[in-house]
Amino acid sequence: MADDMGSTVPRRQLGRALRELRTEACMTLDGAAEAMHCSRQKMWRIESGLGPVRALDVKAMCELYAANPELTGALTALANETKAKGWWHSYGDAIPDWFEMYVGLESAASRLREHDDTLVPGLLQTPAYTRGVYQNRPNMPPDELEEVLEVRRRRQEILVRRLPKAPKLEWILSEAVLIRCVGGAAVMAEQLDRLLERATLPNVAIRVLPLSAGAHYGALAGAFVMLDFPPGNRVVPDPSVVYSESVTGALYLDRPEELAVYEKVWASLVGLALDEEQSRRIIGKIKEEVHHG
Repeated sequence: MADDMGSTVPRRQLGRALRELRTEACMTLDGAAEAMHCSRQKMWRIESGLGPVRALDVKAMCELYAANPELTGALTALANETKAKGWWHSYGDAIPDWFEMYVGLESAASRLREHDDTLVPGLLQTPAYTRGVYQNRPNMPPDELEEVLEVRRRRQEILVRRLPKAPKLEWILSEAVLIRCVGGAAVMAEQLDRLLERATLPNVAIRVLPLSAGAHYGALAGAFVMLDFPPGNRVVPDPSVVYSESVTGALYLDRPEELAVYEKVWASLVGLALDEEQSRRIIGKIKEEVHHG
């Protein structure tokens, strides 16, 4: 399982270190790209941790930014770690590039908090529910859907993972998510059962935000995931990340001021959501209604 941690975190660490060196050297991204004889886009991707980086490029960048030999050696070694492949790389088109990075972060996180106001989150979906979500997507080849289902199944293994220790997972789901019928009554009944079953795991908390909460702060924020990372053996742990996706891409926010806003949003959601016991009851009640609807 350790290999599944993949290379996202080393890439982000490397990207952050190179960005800091460039800033200290008072160089713009364009200036650095020109000196490196490469595109601005390539430099941006390296600094954003979006792909593997060649040790040769890192060495050249360290020379350009006048980094000391120790740091150059450390960053060059880190570049080699960015080539480690997590399992999500092998699914090709089933995972767009911007999501690939997220899956890496998800499997490295020690705590994950997710708010969803439209659909059951991927980590909690049953295969039939996932099919229901994708059945209306235009021109999706059947084999691509099978890949999506397999990726989802693999991602869900983190809920019960033993090594490294499974993360703490907290979900706040809008009541609308439970009522919205995806795939038909039988599929919904099975999906609601899955939520009740997952809620019994010691590392999982599922709470429902009642519709009576109205236009709350979370409704403005929409769906998002907050990921925190284990300290590991570093003095400064990897910064937390807020992930928010759309149909065509995703935002990765990790600036302190951005994280602070989402912490406030999360705190307001926690204040408005039902507790875990009440949430289980409402999920059970809706399931009965679906069964006999």
